Amino acid sequence: MSFSTQPPFSSSTATTILEPPIATSLSTIHPDILQSHVLTRLDGLSLFSAACTSTELNSLASHRDLWTNICHSTWPSTNTPRIREIISRLPNGSRSFFSESFPLTTGLRANPQRNYGYPSELISAVDIHYKNKPIFSKVVETETSSAWFLCSPFRIDMLDPKDTCRTPIPNSGTEETCHDLVGDLSLSWILIDPTRLRSMNLSSHKPVSVQRHWLSGEVNARFATVLAAGERGSASECVQCGIVVTWGGGAQGGEMDVRGVSLQVEDMDGVFLDGEGSLGIFSAGFEGKKGMSGRREIEGRKRNKVDMERKRDAAAQRMPYAVSLVVDSRGNASLRHPWKELKKGEGR
Repeated sequence: MSFSTQPPFSSSTATTILEPPIATSLSTIHPDILQSHVLTRLDGLSLFSAACTSTELNSLASHRDLWTNICHSTWPSTNTPRIREIISRLPNGSRSFFSESFPLTTGLRANPQRNYGYPSELISAVDIHYKNKPIFSKVVETETSSAWFLCSPFRIDMLDPKDTCRTPIPNSGTEETCHDLVGDLSLSWILIDPTRLRSMNLSSHKPVSVQRHWLSGEVNARFATVLAAGERGSASECVQCGIVVTWGGGAQGGEMDVRGVSLQVEDMDGVFLDGEGSLGIFSAGFEGKKGMSGRREIEGRKRNKVDMERKRDAAAQRMPYAVSLVVDSRGNASLRHPWKELKKGEGR
């Protein structure tokens, strides 16, 4: 028996298989494939980024149907007759609406000599998502020209007091429910001026706080945006647009309902603005600049924290009893400022 040392395939008989060349240019891909199978899978921010890479992609990414689908998937409330009619009047349709409504509004320092003009009507398009799935969508139209609205405290309610909206959110009956909602809940409140075709998003996207009421057991999720729109040094130099979503109902282990969704505006003194004052803030906000949309919840929490600290300091300055005279056992007198001591203790 003998064994051959010759390899079964020698180098002289080896065959090299060449792979087909891989396309390295977008020009080799049919535009219909890019538009139907690639761009339709992108969200709004990714589509904006793709449009900046080449002339070809910019043209494909400007297709109205793409942005219409993105608006409807991001905000189901935009697929209502009134909102669709407003979007149809914009220069670039849904693309213009998305560019104004998606980023966080940072506000504009109002010029007292400039008349921004008050809108005669406000439209609120509100969408709530839980774990990236829509659970609440509604559009409410608010008339703003009546004397009652201008003089009364500003407030927009998306639900009547007797109405509720069933949700799939479980009620554990513990603080775990509040903790989970911070990460799983998101909200968009788009305020629209249908006359001037302007819009802005008043929500921090993610909750700035979620708390359970100790008596009723209801859970309040708060969203907030701080606008810098008033005169410097005034109480309305910065105002907070606070959105509160109230959850309740359902026994422990069941599912909770949305019982209330409301918007109010308060100044640095904690005073709620009336309709006329709020319209002035919104008119300036419609003309304001927009922040980084990818950091909406971070910016919202940061501005909410700064606003609360400024309101706390302002309240301390208005309290004459915040400074007291203290005399020790040796008869030495000193001034005590409890508010300053509280602030020092917060840093520990």
